Amino acid sequence: MTTQGTNGRGIDPITLSTVWHALQSTGREMRHVIDRTAQNYLMAQLHDMAAGIWDVQGRTIAVPEGPTSMFLSQGFTVKYIMERMGRDLRPGDVILCNDPYKGYCNHLPDWGFFRPVFYKDELVFIVLTRGHQLDTGGAFPGGYFPNGYDIHAEGIMIPPIKVISEGRERTDVLELIWNNVRWPEGVRIDNYSMIAATKVCEQRLTALLDRYGRDMVVACCDEMVNRTERAVRAEIARIPDGTYIGESATDDDGTVLDEPVWVRLDLTVRGDEMTLDFSRSDAQRKGFVNAILATTYGDAVAATVLFFDTALADFHNEGTLRPLRFVVPEGLVVNCQYPATVGGSPVNVSAQIMEAVMEALSKALPQRSIAAWGKHRGDYVSSVDPRSGERYVRTSFDYDGSCGAVYGYDGYQGVATLTGLGALNRGNMEEMEIRVPWRLLQYEMVADFTGAGRWRGGPGIHWVAVNEGADGIIATGSSDGDEILGFGAHGGSPSPPCRTYIRRNTGKGMEDIRLKPHRLVPIQPGDIIVKHSSGGGGVGPPAERDPELVRQDVVNELVSPEAARDVYKVALDPKTLAIDREGTRALRAAR
Repeated sequence: MTTQGTNGRGIDPITLSTVWHALQSTGREMRHVIDRTAQNYLMAQLHDMAAGIWDVQGRTIAVPEGPTSMFLSQGFTVKYIMERMGRDLRPGDVILCNDPYKGYCNHLPDWGFFRPVFYKDELVFIVLTRGHQLDTGGAFPGGYFPNGYDIHAEGIMIPPIKVISEGRERTDVLELIWNNVRWPEGVRIDNYSMIAATKVCEQRLTALLDRYGRDMVVACCDEMVNRTERAVRAEIARIPDGTYIGESATDDDGTVLDEPVWVRLDLTVRGDEMTLDFSRSDAQRKGFVNAILATTYGDAVAATVLFFDTALADFHNEGTLRPLRFVVPEGLVVNCQYPATVGGSPVNVSAQIMEAVMEALSKALPQRSIAAWGKHRGDYVSSVDPRSGERYVRTSFDYDGSCGAVYGYDGYQGVATLTGLGALNRGNMEEMEIRVPWRLLQYEMVADFTGAGRWRGGPGIHWVAVNEGADGIIATGSSDGDEILGFGAHGGSPSPPCRTYIRRNTGKGMEDIRLKPHRLVPIQPGDIIVKHSSGGGGVGPPAERDPELVRQDVVNELVSPEAARDVYKVALDPKTLAIDREGTRALRAAR
């Protein structure tokens, strides 16, 4: 049996499947190359990077995994490159870009390397690797500066520029760029790692084109895009027509403090199409939480596909995007205009964009409800390592909470920030202690620190470490969740509030000094950083949770006996922790 391709040529199912999965596998291999060769903790350990393949029209062909704001929106950048440089692209070229306003990149630390892939002198694909650099210049090491005057305070802005031209490195251009970052040698290593990954992808694509021919590979891409569009339209058609509302806020913008910044969504379903209207969101802000249009687009698409059939997970491409319409007026926090700062946007307001979509679709599809994940608790510490006498910046989100619950399932435990969707990992603690002078004192899951529900959120995290280095500054960065909580769905509880403290010896004993998100605060030798990072929200009323699951959570110290009784309405024998069936029925009847 064959499938008729869009070019009129028959495509047998085996060839179609082989080509498609080869493209997906090649995207993952690019990430693997970086994983094995990069030196930056964020990329090599936390996997804060993405890779993908686009065609010359800017259509998304294969985007296997990565942070939501990094890769799902890169069709914008590919089209921008083609408009500016299309006639000047040659085999062996590599283009670097990180500019949000002249390149549609999400924020300055995420540098993207693009390689045009030619086959027999014809441009067929554009491939990308994008990753979070150790530094990108700017006012504060690492790129998360909450109170910049404008985006130029956040670092060097690189519009699309050739750093390799027809296989020859443009050393003067690269040296100019590396001269504007604080750790040029480390950034150089990471840049070469990313460039090498695009070269591997080019080799794999060339071999694929050699085997099947250009026309057949392109026909397979066309067919997969069309199939995906049909499947996604069928998923949307199953959603009841109507308008569904979602909203979420970040605690503040880092400049105007303690004033929430809101993302608001009206999501309308009509037949097999969906419109996502963000017009009621707040205006762009002075602080660094603003998102450009491409970032909002990528985040919203990522949150939307979570509600589709999981069998489609490996097949999303340009076809997924076609039934989605976006209304995002200029000048809003979700479509900011130059020279607005955007440093924190890959987490906030990216997480808020995703939460707004998830809340709206949880109302539209109750049987697929997804609660908010635990809020992000990343920070940046800049100081000097006394072991080497060298400056360092510690960049991490090892202390994030866990996933929100999904209808039918508890939240997965231990996964990092929502905007990574499982593609971002927690790092290795021994690795962190080797790299920077911080010693871990405590790292554990915490009882009763998640959203309760018929299906509870994943557990929260308690993380404590001591500064064994010099004086420095901590940027609490794009952390969130101290004031605005992650939503619970359909009677589930929201995620609890997060907290960060400096525990400092003031001469009168140890004192806990609270650190709010989006701040810059001095640190001292011997300071202990304490992070309470909440778990995700719950789905469904807690008193409907299976009593046996509650008992297991108490045994595993994820739920206290008191919460079992007061929140979940489950009575347990205080000595054996056996379920008291009569007591449980009485508690649940009383509610």
